[in-house]
Amino acid sequence: MVSSLDNKRIAPVRRIYHLAVIVVIVSLIIIQFNGNLRYTAKVSSINSGSIMPDLIGLKTNLARNMEDIPTTLQTNFDSTDGNARPMNKEVANDERLNVLLLYADDWRHDTIGVAGDKVVHTPEIDRLSSEGIRFTHNCVTTSLCWISRATLTTGQYLSRHKQIKLLNPLSYYENAWNETYPALLRDRGYYTGQVGKWQFHTYPRDKWNFTSDDEYGWHWREIAGKMVHVTKKNELDAMEFLKTRPKDSPFLLTVAFFAPHGVDGDPQQYYPQKESLGLYNDVNFTIPLNGINMDESWNRLPSFFNEINEGRKRWHWRYDEPIKAEKMMKNFYRMETEVDKTCGNLIKELSRQGVLNKTLIIFTTDNGNSHGEHGLAGKWFPYQESIRVPLVIRDPRMPSEAHGTTNDEFTLNIDLASTILSAAGVEQPARMQGRDISELYLPSKRNKMLSDPWRKDFFYEFPVREDPFHIPSSNALIEKNFKYIEWLEFNVSQLFDLINDRFEENDLINDAKHSRRISKMKHRLKELAAAAL
Repeated sequence: MVSSLDNKRIAPVRRIYHLAVIVVIVSLIIIQFNGNLRYTAKVSSINSGSIMPDLIGLKTNLARNMEDIPTTLQTNFDSTDGNARPMNKEVANDERLNVLLLYADDWRHDTIGVAGDKVVHTPEIDRLSSEGIRFTHNCVTTSLCWISRATLTTGQYLSRHKQIKLLNPLSYYENAWNETYPALLRDRGYYTGQVGKWQFHTYPRDKWNFTSDDEYGWHWREIAGKMVHVTKKNELDAMEFLKTRPKDSPFLLTVAFFAPHGVDGDPQQYYPQKESLGLYNDVNFTIPLNGINMDESWNRLPSFFNEINEGRKRWHWRYDEPIKAEKMMKNFYRMETEVDKTCGNLIKELSRQGVLNKTLIIFTTDNGNSHGEHGLAGKWFPYQESIRVPLVIRDPRMPSEAHGTTNDEFTLNIDLASTILSAAGVEQPARMQGRDISELYLPSKRNKMLSDPWRKDFFYEFPVREDPFHIPSSNALIEKNFKYIEWLEFNVSQLFDLINDRFEENDLINDAKHSRRISKMKHRLKELAAAAL
């Protein structure tokens, strides 16, 4: 709802616009019919069409002045019920969108309010969803922090970008960087910024116009004599970028939150900001969130899942005692709410600067997180809690009927680079493996969907590591109805019916009636694994 004061502030500008258009039209009529010789040259120009660029320029300048009005005042008064509506104009083909990527850590798909979580407070992400689209089956192709970040940046599967080791300098990467979406946008004149967690290889500070420190592994730190929370540091750095950026260039800003990732090895795990400690005190959490007995679920896992397993170790850190589990979940949700608040503050700054309706905003995360499901904590494994992550996109080009809707196609983290490049009008390199998600919501791209339908399944991979009992490697084929998993070092497979067993408790691999399905899925898995190279 726009206040009456806001309407009064808009009215003079609208009157000026209408008056200017009337003046131009009247002038054209006078020029056309006035027989005075002093108008002869002008009339000749009009007849030849050369005055039209001036008219177009006037409209463009007026439109640009309208953009300078804060977005809270940019309204459409054509609504039938008399209420103000957010502007929803189509961005012109020659306009390149700014990009704000809000990228959180260890945050799975269903722990946001709009996704049905009745406990967590995420009003800003919920509002973003109401102004855009939430993709309900968005997944990562490898559920691990730095590999997922490499996939985001390159638009490639792990099998292709090969960023397996933490902070691997990878000498070949100098050449590969030139085909990442940040490099391509910077080459096209974008002012680029990276704030927060980087991690996946040596930080290429010289490749961005603006960077913060590589912020991960801590929640509180002393900076310039003051204790600062990592999420607040992310916000301050992002605000500095937005307020100091050149105003004559499009921008790309990635805000890579460390939160709500825990501090590994620390017995407390999660340290929210002081002002958040009053949140969720009246909530009694069910651990795990699906309500299934953790011991029984743990015992249903393959036998190589034992106490050495990293997911089991972190389960003991967080969830093996009811009081501890309650404290962990409250602090985790507090940190989610803090990230949500920062997202809202950054979006408000875009509105204040008058560029909200020129900016593609994406909220997503690097991987999911098990909160006790299967007797585990963390990511890595190809179970739903680990691989499904939130994705909300607010795109100024999006038709109004798409606002507040959901889409259940399989979108992947390999798609984000393609989507960002498309919004900037940049063709994606041949080695990128993703697809432009705007094909799913822009009417102008529907023909592409007719000729090349969206994916119906996808390949998940997790690499071989030093100790398979610590984190076993896996490949999986994921469909909407079924999931087929191969645990590579142990020659063990699993099959789950995701419709009737959405928490993946009943392994069907030895059920004879599914033998044909297993054979087909195994063959399809090999096809997609080969294509990922």
